Amino acid sequence: MVIPYYIVVNIIAFAMYGADKYFAKKDMWRISEKALLGIAAIGGAFGAFLGMETFRHKTKHAKFTVFVPVLMAVHLGLLVYLLE
Repeated sequence: MVIPYYIVVNIIAFAMYGADKYFAKKDMWRISEKALLGIAAIGGAFGAFLGMETFRHKTKHAKFTVFVPVLMAVHLGLLVYLLE
């Protein structure tokens, strides 16, 4: 049950980063930084990182460039622990 959760939450995170970049370009309503970091915190760090790199979004904000990779490491460790 852990793997499907991680797959879904990472797809959502990737989509959120892409959508927010699109909204930024169109000067539309934006997804909050709290929500973007929150989805990474609950398991979507890999999708968030891929979204940041793919869409070149939030890559100049220190809290994203530091926090998201740290969360990736935490979730990787958690996955390894849970799947043992």
